[in-house]
Amino acid sequence: MLLENAIVGIFQLIVAIVFAVVALYIGFAVLGKITKGIDEEKELAKGNTAVGIIVASVFVAIAIVVESGVKGLSAGIGKALTVGILSVDGMIAISLSVAQLVLGIALAVGAIYLALNILDKLTKGVDEFEELRKGNVAVALEMAGVIIAVAVIIQSGVLGITAALI
Repeated sequence: MLLENAIVGIFQLIVAIVFAVVALYIGFAVLGKITKGIDEEKELAKGNTAVGIIVASVFVAIAIVVESGVKGLSAGIGKALTVGILSVDGMIAISLSVAQLVLGIALAVGAIYLALNILDKLTKGVDEFEELRKGNVAVALEMAGVIIAVAVIIQSGVLGITAALI
């Protein structure tokens, strides 16, 4: 039993690392689409703190959501172990938990995209993306707050999906 738990734990860790890396890559790629012509890599290399804050907030937001998805994956694997990992119910539990994690990542990225675009529309007197390009830290903090707040809300939804499915 101890060996089985260790193997399951190592498997969960590997899956979590893979999903985290993929999610961070997707988040960074989508950020490049959202930020309207800002080359994040060049701005970071120039020392643009505002862009650094936005990139960091996207990474934190993705991590918040992936963490809740990993909890769901752990619950799914736990259920699969109790009913038999290779049984139909076990495979369904694992499949649903992986799907829930992927859905959580997609929801997080989509919600961040939507929230930043809505923020841009609400603050008509401020071009957030131009201000980021200029290095405006106040605007970056405002945007980072929106990004992280959205992630926390999405996390609750992902945990709700886990509770419903598993």
